[in-house]
Amino acid sequence: MRLADPVFLILLVPLLAILFWHRRRRDERATLRFSDTGMFQGMGWRVWVARVVPALAYAAGTLLVLALARPQTGASRTEVKSEGIDIVLCIDVSGSMRAEDMGPGNRLAVVKEVAKKFVEGRPGDRIGLVVFSGGAYTQCPLTLDHGIVTSLIDQIDFGTVADGTAIGMGLATSVNRLREAKGKSKVVILLTDGQNNAGEIDPTTAAKAAHALSVRVYTIGAGSKGAARIPVDDPVFGRRYVTIDASIDENTLQNIAGETGGHYFRATTAEALQKIYEEIDHMERSEASTVEYVDYNEKGPILALVAGLTLAGALAIAGTLANGIP
Repeated sequence: MRLADPVFLILLVPLLAILFWHRRRRDERATLRFSDTGMFQGMGWRVWVARVVPALAYAAGTLLVLALARPQTGASRTEVKSEGIDIVLCIDVSGSMRAEDMGPGNRLAVVKEVAKKFVEGRPGDRIGLVVFSGGAYTQCPLTLDHGIVTSLIDQIDFGTVADGTAIGMGLATSVNRLREAKGKSKVVILLTDGQNNAGEIDPTTAAKAAHALSVRVYTIGAGSKGAARIPVDDPVFGRRYVTIDASIDENTLQNIAGETGGHYFRATTAEALQKIYEEIDHMERSEASTVEYVDYNEKGPILALVAGLTLAGALAIAGTLANGIP
């Protein structure tokens, strides 16, 4: 609630002055003495009605002043204008991502949890999801429905395509998803724990395609340095662990990032991976502006109508019921 023209409230001052003068004059008249009060017998209700008339008149005056002050009620709405970024998360799901060396669960489980937090922190951006091992496919196209994205991240698992590490195919598929994107900028966050050993497109060719389409690529090498243990479920002997030495082709990942204007990161723990995604989050921020609108509804006309009806009622009473009071 607000008053659009509060200056009119000053009119309440003379109105109060008139009210004070009227009450004082009435009190002075009440001190008169009559030798015979019989003339007032049977007129109590008419005296009461006569007193209602000035009260209604003052009420009408007060309502009219408030109407002139233009009281308004408003309903606000906020509009956020954002020029979003188009981002594709490209995640390695090869067998080596089963290694349990980055924190609770295997590497893929750690990556999934961090990726979901990243998605939830980008409300104004379109985000897509590509996974790769021996081949690559789109798990989720670019969308603003981040609930769908996080749900599909949860569904990422091993064994959906032949094993291997097709980094070039994963990057090429991600770039293809961004080819006709209209966002402020186009970004791929590619995560792998190995070396390119599969696929028809090599990483260098995919990086050049990304550069040609103005796609910036951030590359992440995931996993501890040296040997890592991977669980193997044997139908006879049950679960056992084998040790592998899944070295990361850091030179290739650095070249991809350098070719496209991105950065290369190395994550050996869940905490390090979380910080990397946070750093990328800060480097790739959407510019958003907030505009607040308030729609006001005028209450003055309603008050003016009530004031008019009140005054009309006072005049009607004054001209009829209270007319015969001495």
